[in-house]
Amino acid sequence: MKLSFYLISIFLVAACKQRAGTTSVVKVKKENCIACKAPSRLASFASVVNAKNNEPLTKDEMVWIQGGTFHMGSNDFPDAKPVHAVTVDGFYMDEHEVTNAQFEKFVKATGYLTVSERPLNPADYPGVPVEKLAPGSAVFTPPAHKVSLDDPLQWWQYISGADWKHPQGPGSSIKGKENEPVVQVSYVDAAAYAKWAGKRLPTEAEWEFAARSGRNNSKYYWGNDLKPKGKWVANIFQGSFPEANSLEDGYKTVAPVKSFPPNSYGLFDMDGNVWEWCEDYYRSDYYKSSVSKNPKGPKDSFDPDEPGTVKRVQRGGSFLCSDQYCIRYKAGSRGKGEISSASNNLGFRCVRDKALL
Repeated sequence: MKLSFYLISIFLVAACKQRAGTTSVVKVKKENCIACKAPSRLASFASVVNAKNNEPLTKDEMVWIQGGTFHMGSNDFPDAKPVHAVTVDGFYMDEHEVTNAQFEKFVKATGYLTVSERPLNPADYPGVPVEKLAPGSAVFTPPAHKVSLDDPLQWWQYISGADWKHPQGPGSSIKGKENEPVVQVSYVDAAAYAKWAGKRLPTEAEWEFAARSGRNNSKYYWGNDLKPKGKWVANIFQGSFPEANSLEDGYKTVAPVKSFPPNSYGLFDMDGNVWEWCEDYYRSDYYKSSVSKNPKGPKDSFDPDEPGTVKRVQRGGSFLCSDQYCIRYKAGSRGKGEISSASNNLGFRCVRDKALL
């Protein structure tokens, strides 16, 4: 069931739609825009999973990243300036995004309930009728015709019953899609999985170092050509956004992991497919004061577009990124998300320190 437009507008408070405390639509430059991402969910839940993964820790499906020094950030995005030298120690990283099969194993072992599956607290949504507060999440729902790109409400819907098992709502399923990245997971959910698995979420610096794989100055993480040798090497949006996806890369939404070539470090889908949660709090001004050795992000969160909302960094873009609109799959760019928010283009991967293996 789709919620009323009023309730949807409360949930859709992403930076590219409105300023905090208003419902007015603002027009922004596409280098500032992250509206191919999920809208925020206002409630902020805390969750700790106590169950432990009883399986022995291994490095299966993880890649050792040697570590080193690189230039982090991008001059093309206001919150990714200045470009600065960063050194990270070596770490293991999942070679692909956490899949539905992997996440299902975690849920079966722990009984974990994701944020999108939990009841909503009416106190967090003043003015919204209680009967409208059904658990659910944000789903990309493209319009049937061309629309103005000023208002993401035209292609994002809050769908009751949308969760990791039903990524696009009650009529959808992950059956037969075990090898696709799990989506509809908030930061809270991703951190809980990582703890159970004996891993952790990557720092933003670790993520970018791994994605660049030695390419310090390239436009994209894979190089400078959008289509090397005429082929798409990442799952992003082609066609007229948001209504007409030409499917040139073969995928309308998420692609199974390892559908595109890995980078030189052996990592898959560091561009496009789904946004990936990082451990760092998000601050738009953090790079001005970031430490140069193993930065772990600021001590707190601040987004001038939504003051008072706790956000973490997201990286890599998704299948909705398009040069027409959201270009945050490009090298050095940053994403952000409220910690209890989820969507059908948001997932994660984990890392592990060498000492743990």
